[in-house]
Amino acid sequence: MASPSYQYVVVGGGLAATSAVEGIREVDQKGSILLVSSEQHLPYDRPPLSKKLWFGKKKVDDIYLHGKEFYEQKDITVELNVTINILDIRNKSVTDLQGTTYNFVKLLLATGGKPRRLSMQGGMLEGICYFRTLDDYTTIRREAINGKSAVIIGGGFIGSELAAALSHNNVDVTMIFPAPYLAHRIFPERLGLAIQDLYRTRGIKILAGQMPSGFSTYNGRFATYTLGNNKIESDMIIAGIGITPSLELARHAGLLTANGIIVNEYLQTSSPDIYSAGDNTFFHYPALGKQMRIEHWDNALNQGKAAGRNMAGANEPYSYMPYFFSDLFEFGYEAVGDIDASLETFTDWQKENETGTIYYLKDGKVRGVMMCNIWKKIELARDLIRRADRVTPKKLLGVIR
Repeated sequence: MASPSYQYVVVGGGLAATSAVEGIREVDQKGSILLVSSEQHLPYDRPPLSKKLWFGKKKVDDIYLHGKEFYEQKDITVELNVTINILDIRNKSVTDLQGTTYNFVKLLLATGGKPRRLSMQGGMLEGICYFRTLDDYTTIRREAINGKSAVIIGGGFIGSELAAALSHNNVDVTMIFPAPYLAHRIFPERLGLAIQDLYRTRGIKILAGQMPSGFSTYNGRFATYTLGNNKIESDMIIAGIGITPSLELARHAGLLTANGIIVNEYLQTSSPDIYSAGDNTFFHYPALGKQMRIEHWDNALNQGKAAGRNMAGANEPYSYMPYFFSDLFEFGYEAVGDIDASLETFTDWQKENETGTIYYLKDGKVRGVMMCNIWKKIELARDLIRRADRVTPKKLLGVIR
């Protein structure tokens, strides 16, 4: 039996993959499309998994990017619960774990990333949740009832958001992370410590500057061991220590990779008929003049769309500047550019540690902007970064309010 053949094959089941098939259909309404996902669900939005679903602002049915009818109407074949493990560049085919081969003319790798694993003793115990998927949310949500307890490993985006979400649902939360304060890679120290104090006022226990030495289970509960062999008992352990890009397919096939799959300005890999988009992609960021890999929703949305359009012949350089956002109790922010606390930072506060704009500077130029409880100013922030003017903190006062 001949292997099925498609004009476009998209490997991945997230936002970048779905945006790509939308992009293809904007340019090519007839070419055959196959979307292959290793998940059992139709593609869905990830941000609500640690945000709005916990606060009653969305229901699970609301997070699906499209219903089944969308894929039927657009004549897109969707294969769920299928993992692609072989990419053959020469023969322009991919093969799944069951041995089924699919031929392509154009291919997109939107394989995203996998959660990093805890390397200490007990880190692979059954029941430790490496939070990433809708199934992870469903499991934790079922267990997160009033009076339960959770240990969260990690103080970055996912750990901070989940701590707020679980605390809001009356779960007793302890956070453990090696950094000196929450989200230390993006927050200046004063703000990070202020947010950490906010968490503590909500009853969240924080063990900063630490990592567990190991884990064990007993009678259905977990034990987390910390410095001095202290033991914290809990009903749940959730790890949010970041992801690593899924590069196995690309590397084994011989595509160029670094901190992600390397692409050109059209999102083509080192094999021109193969494209990449989303969390796994190492691309040129023109406004910053450097290669980056970005793990945020807005990049997956726009980069996936651009890749799909280019697969169908649009030939448009990707120069979009993605933003990201988070909500930590009543503190929320939107940010764009290089948000790196190791850069020089200047904050124009309207209300100390609550409302204001943080500028991230390098060589006197604005490289990133975070707007704290200030909304709908992303375009103004993008313009500051694009212009790359040399500025002083005095010149930035009142620019974004």
